[in-house]
This record gives sequence, structure tokens and C-alpha cells, in this order.
Amino acid sequence: MDLKIKYTDQIKAEASRLGFSFCGISKAGFLEEEAPRLENWLNQNMHGEMHYMENHFDKRLDPTKLVEGSKSVISLLFNYYPEEKQKEDTYKVSKYAYGEDYHFVIKHKLKDIVHFINDNIGEIDARVFVDSAPVLDRAWANKSGLGWIGKNGMLINKKQGSFFFLAEIILDLELTYDNPITDHCGTCTACVDACPTEALLPNKVVDGSKCISYFTIELRDEILPKEVKGKFNDWMFGCDICQDVCPWNRFSLTHHEPRFKPNEKLLNFSKSEWNEITEELFQEVFKKSPVKRTKFKGLKRNIDFLK
Repeated sequence: MDLKIKYTDQIKAEASRLGFSFCGISKAGFLEEEAPRLENWLNQNMHGEMHYMENHFDKRLDPTKLVEGSKSVISLLFNYYPEEKQKEDTYKVSKYAYGEDYHFVIKHKLKDIVHFINDNIGEIDARVFVDSAPVLDRAWANKSGLGWIGKNGMLINKKQGSFFFLAEIILDLELTYDNPITDHCGTCTACVDACPTEALLPNKVVDGSKCISYFTIELRDEILPKEVKGKFNDWMFGCDICQDVCPWNRFSLTHHEPRFKPNEKLLNFSKSEWNEITEELFQEVFKKSPVKRTKFKGLKRNIDFLK
């Protein structure tokens, strides 16, 4: 048996054992198609106040600048679709933030895969990434056949939709590579039509500076812009509208990660209870949660904006 095939099969089996839903691998190299797209997106200021997106332009497009001598990019999808959701008619939190911060949960699993490779295949030079470094996650997942980029800018998997965390391992090991799959959005515009702030533009471009997630998470201003008042559809942290309306998400399966289980209060609080939230209660409900990124003050700002 070809060693590359053997190693690839071993890595994919280990990823599955650790709870990843899908694993695809592509050859490390410069992302030629992404370069003009990224440059154009930045030139049009679609990143808003997210100035970190301007940094490390070359590294975002070339993994060999992140791991010298790298040969492969392993892309992984980890499901976060919850079994239980928040009650109706309340202020909403994006489903990805229901449980513990995914950065820590998934990074631990990625490091386990690297240890597995070192122990069973041989010493490698590798780095792991979970949405926290200049890596174009969706481009690599798309390149490695895990899905296509939808009109909402999300990676959509034909078998299970889009409620996934994306992660990568960049390493100096040659493996067998997967191929991209075709686009299956067709003429559907459900996500584009449903976006209250018109953040979804033609040609699968997302104007990040218009996205509800941007306003409620990334924007640090004390007061949110008055022109978007009344357009948040009760989202106080993040937004799932463009995923919730996507027909492919009828295939979503519930996750099995205990650390992503939400606090009962998050599921059951009414609007009046959110309006009265204290810093102490915030710390309890969102212990180890990504929601802590806004801090109590930021979440309170968002809630007040929804009234």
C-alpha cells in the first residue's frame, strides 16, 4: 500500500475518533483565486473596524509562510448544532456560542491528532489553527472537498449543512489530496432574502461591516449605529438567520460534545430576565463561553439596543 494513502487513512480515522464530522486534505500552496477576492474585500472596507483582517496578507494566502516546508493542509469540521434551542420570543445568542469556547475545545483535539501523527507516523513540523490566525478556513475546507461556499459566505456540507466549526492542521507531511466539490446553491436566494441588514451581496460576498454578528460582537463602540436600529431581529450576540433559512441545514444533526451543552438559563430566560441581567449572572450563564468576548458591558449594550 502507498504510504501516503496509509497515513491519510490513519489521520482521517483518528479525526473521526476524536469527534470531527469530516476531514479533507489539500496540498499546501498559494491560494491564487482568493488573493484578488481578499484584496478587493479589504479595499472596499467590508471588514469595518476589524483591522486585524488587514494584517498578514501574505500569510493568509500561503500556508508555507506559517509552517516552513509545509506540504499539506488538513481541514476539519466539528459539528455544533444543538439538541435544544432557546425558547421563542427572547433575545437570542448564536448557536455556536451556546457552550464552552470552541477555540479551547477544538484546539485540544487538534493537538491530539498531531501527537497521534508524531507517535504513529513520524516526527512532523505542524501548527494547529481554530479561527485564531491568518488562515482562510473556508477556502481550505472548500479546496479539500468538505463543502462549497454558499451565498451566505458559509461552507456548506452536502450531508450535514453548515453548523460546523472549521479547523486546520498545516504540516510538512505529504498526503493524498481531496478534490473540491461542485456548488449546490443553484438559484436559491433564501439567505440573501432573509438578511435584515442586507449584508449578503452578489457573488458570495459578505459585507462584514453590515453583518449583525459584526455589530453585536466585533464593534466596540459604546453606541451602535442608529441606522440599524430595529433590524437585529432580537439577536443580542451573533446571528444565525442566514444559516437557519438555508435548505441544506435540514440535514443538520445534533452534536455529541458535552462541553458545548448550554446553561439552562441561556435556553430559558425571557426578554425581561435578560433585561435585568447582572454581571454576576452574566459570569454564571456564560462561564467559559465565547459570549465573554463582548464582556458584560457589551452584551448589556446589545440588549439595550434591542428594546
